Amino acid sequence: MEVEKTPLEGLLIIHPRVFADPRGFLYESYNEAKFRQAGLNTDWRQDNHTFSVKNSLRGMHFQRGEGQVKLVRCTQGRVWDVAVDIRPESPTLGQWFAIELSAENKRMLYLARGFAHGYVVLSDGAEIIYKCSSVYHGELEDQIKWDDPRIGIDWPVRHPIISERDQTAQSFSHYLATVRPRVA
Repeated sequence: MEVEKTPLEGLLIIHPRVFADPRGFLYESYNEAKFRQAGLNTDWRQDNHTFSVKNSLRGMHFQRGEGQVKLVRCTQGRVWDVAVDIRPESPTLGQWFAIELSAENKRMLYLARGFAHGYVVLSDGAEIIYKCSSVYHGELEDQIKWDDPRIGIDWPVRHPIISERDQTAQSFSHYLATVRPRVA
């Protein structure tokens, strides 16, 4: 397993070691000892599995409070996966990073606490599986507008399919006003 840093502290690309032959392939999508050896000491509490059709955009989601660490991978198709730093004291607050995750490239994205997460499906359909460090709590679920101009994510799809919840998400400015005291 190779761990690659991104420009955003706490956001890592995981390249698993893949064993392939004419029959197919095998790779460890998670090995506790290897992750701990790489300094990723996360106790996982929940796995989620989603399927979405082409041009579906899900995001930018996060849980308030303690937040969640996530390990995201695409097991069918291709997605453009995005993380936005929403940590109020971070020097990269409001910056985003995107990477293509696919069944073919087998890369995974490790998100520390304090990132909003989303993705758009590039193939006819895609399955995403992700581990979470805490169980889902609906009352803590929140989101930031996927197309907030202050963040400026350059989505590769012009007319995505978006849920009503994501269409009515808060602006990044509104989010910041709720997590930072205003200066007089």
